[in-house]
Amino acid sequence: MRFSAEQEELRTTVRTLVERRGGTPQREPGVASEDVAEDVWRLLAEQVGAHALAVPEKLGGAGYSCLETHVVMEELGRALTPIPFLGSAVLTTQALLACDDAPARAEWLPRLTAGTLVGALAWAERGSFGTDAIATRAVSDSGGTASGSPRAQPTSGPSWRLTGVKEHVLDAGRAGLLLVAARTDRGLAVLAVDRAAPGVTVEPQVPMDLSRPQGRVLLDAAPATLLTSHGERVMRHVLDTACTALSAEQVGGAAHCLDMTVAYARQRVQFGRPIGAFQAVKHRLADMYVLLESARSASYAAAFALANGAPDASAVAALAKSSCSEAFRTIAGEAIQLHGGIGITWEHDCHRYFKRAHGSALLFGSPEWHRRRLAHGLGLTGGGNATRIAGSPQVADRESGTVRG
Repeated sequence: MRFSAEQEELRTTVRTLVERRGGTPQREPGVASEDVAEDVWRLLAEQVGAHALAVPEKLGGAGYSCLETHVVMEELGRALTPIPFLGSAVLTTQALLACDDAPARAEWLPRLTAGTLVGALAWAERGSFGTDAIATRAVSDSGGTASGSPRAQPTSGPSWRLTGVKEHVLDAGRAGLLLVAARTDRGLAVLAVDRAAPGVTVEPQVPMDLSRPQGRVLLDAAPATLLTSHGERVMRHVLDTACTALSAEQVGGAAHCLDMTVAYARQRVQFGRPIGAFQAVKHRLADMYVLLESARSASYAAAFALANGAPDASAVAALAKSSCSEAFRTIAGEAIQLHGGIGITWEHDCHRYFKRAHGSALLFGSPEWHRRRLAHGLGLTGGGNATRIAGSPQVADRESGTVRG
């Protein structure tokens, strides 16, 4: 699992671009620099071509794999760059690629890869990212079904109506295109919806991490275009892609937490010595390093497995999401502790990484949920659905980070 010289050069390019443009949230409470974020988003598309890295050349992309996307995600996670790269350039684009070839896909894909259109994947419902929780309904205007009949084939115009509620939709307020997983009479399907279409309402949610906006999408007979009737296959691929990409971001954020904590331990003097000279601090820094490298190995393993189409890619993605989530949460918490008083102030970066660590741990399913998926995939459980969150609605809400009532 080694990245090529070209991939490492991509890493350097993205890091330099982000550092020079200051692509991090500002320090004012709840305020991000929208001008800076737009600048970074535009330059990544125009100068780096980051949005098109994992898109085949025949569809107008760069023809690379998820490994290049992994590199970009790690660097964006290091800086907590507040751009919709994960939701639009990764999830929406990959979901669209996994759908059936259609005029609608050809219409939207070039705009997504150019960065002129932001997409969002409307997926989670009732506090769960499992497909069993999806209750949104899709009904054909023509009375057709999603069974493969001519009337059900994807077309260039809306021919379906969607009704339901989607939660935890990344960058929903900014998105111009929504890809929605919904039920038809033949199973799960994926449909495209214009954000400005009648019957579409987006309610902003207030997440723990303000640099990653989320929204609740309400669909009331909203016009939609069918992209594929093989929704289960597409959503399995999207879940693996989401977990793998997010693990890269978590590794990048954890690495920055360790770097700034080591730097602080070298310069903070107590009792006439830098605090990094004390054995107790050394041990905690060493533990952080071991956690980081273990998480990095899991994340890279998931990326290479996904890129190579390995049969165990889903299991490795679940492992990466679980281990990287817990490592980032622990490292971010330790960073605050070792920074002492300055670590809990609003002026310091520590709290932003702490919030991102806890928010991303619950995104796309909690570590516990993915361990259950992994155990089921390995045949270590007595039964049940590998993508279902077991337990009461209260349990599901807690694991997804939603608070009801």
